[in-house]
Amino acid sequence: MRHPIKHCIITWAGITFLWLCITVEFPREIEDDQIAMLVEGQGGGYGSSKSQKPLEDWETISLKYTEKMQRRRKTWLTVGLTAASQQDQKGLLYTLFSLFRSSSKAERKRLTVLVHLADSDLAWLSETMAHLSRLFSPQILAGQLLVIHAPADTYPAVDEQDQAHGGKVYSKQNIDHAFLMSFARNLSDYFLLLEDNIFCAPNFITHIRSKVAAMKGHPWALLEFSNMGFLGKLFHSRDLPLVAHFLLLFHKEKPLARMIAHFRTLLTQESPILCQPFLFYHRMSYPISEDKDRPGHRQSPGSPDNPPASVYTNMNVFSVHFPWEAYTLDESFFWTYNVSIENHLTVILNHPMNLSRVQVLTGSIVDGANALEKGQVELGYSPQGTPQHCTTFILLGHLLEGQMDQKIFMKSMGYHVSCVRLVAKSSQKGGLMIRHIYLWEEKPQM
Repeated sequence: MRHPIKHCIITWAGITFLWLCITVEFPREIEDDQIAMLVEGQGGGYGSSKSQKPLEDWETISLKYTEKMQRRRKTWLTVGLTAASQQDQKGLLYTLFSLFRSSSKAERKRLTVLVHLADSDLAWLSETMAHLSRLFSPQILAGQLLVIHAPADTYPAVDEQDQAHGGKVYSKQNIDHAFLMSFARNLSDYFLLLEDNIFCAPNFITHIRSKVAAMKGHPWALLEFSNMGFLGKLFHSRDLPLVAHFLLLFHKEKPLARMIAHFRTLLTQESPILCQPFLFYHRMSYPISEDKDRPGHRQSPGSPDNPPASVYTNMNVFSVHFPWEAYTLDESFFWTYNVSIENHLTVILNHPMNLSRVQVLTGSIVDGANALEKGQVELGYSPQGTPQHCTTFILLGHLLEGQMDQKIFMKSMGYHVSCVRLVAKSSQKGGLMIRHIYLWEEKPQM
């Protein structure tokens, strides 16, 4: 059974928004590979005009849903993000899937997700809302997902001089988020700002609540659950009108991340409060070629290969970051605590490979904290057993300041490698962050 797509005009804090009120139903579980199919229009007629109402109907006011919005129960946390047509549309969908999949049923009762579709391209708006309608109907109907759009005529003009100095880019980004925060001010107690195209750690809401509770009695304006850009910044919702007003007043001055850092100091929090382990990270850490929108595009030259593998460890595993996250090609990582001598994290390749280079990175990218103090990397061969384990290991190199980047010059050492193992060579108290284990395959000579 299909429900019509309805759109409501809402005035909030003096700004007129278009709000997506209710949408079509969809199957509850959709796998990640199905997202790409749906976005590309291969999902059984998905995206056809039959399921979309004309954009002229946006000016239809639905009092029923407007009143429901204004009476809605406040949640504990609103997660806010913006999206535009210049970004990869799949990035927004992946982000929303990660947000809801990383939250338990109990956590979702405390959560509101607010998306600002910050673009005047009507075709893109229609297509994006149709995707959201198709994929997130239960969340929208439950009031867990709200979608707004600020019309183009609410944006101030940027003159040529400002545009030449990057002011147009800064202005658009800052105003997008000023509108987002203005709308979010009464939705919840706390507001978490995210970027598009990211992953979330499992049960991130519980971890944020724990950190907020631990900070009780310690005044703060901004808690940071990521060290990248404006990703993962937590505000008190009571401060959102001030933040929004600040962004609107100085929208041409600086990029959003620097504006937020400056606003933090205005609220007398001089130093950032980084909350580790980080809970949010970008999906990709390596740039994609300029032809990324063409079918069959490939990663940029020099990027690691990281062939299919399993990852095992005898280190402590917590419910925030998991061992396999050290082997992904995005900005996820493995976090553990109180490492013992000879503890290891081992990558077991599905098939033996010829390797030309191995890179291991531990510790925070900001200050190198939580790096492995004494460790080495070993290559393993001759796998046996079920599950498989390598029976022979050869030392490849030692970590220096928590890192190792080693090309394999002895071809015999790099041939038929089945395991890559990171081993702690001394006990270490406190946290350990294993950011990346990157592998490069030996390419045949042309």
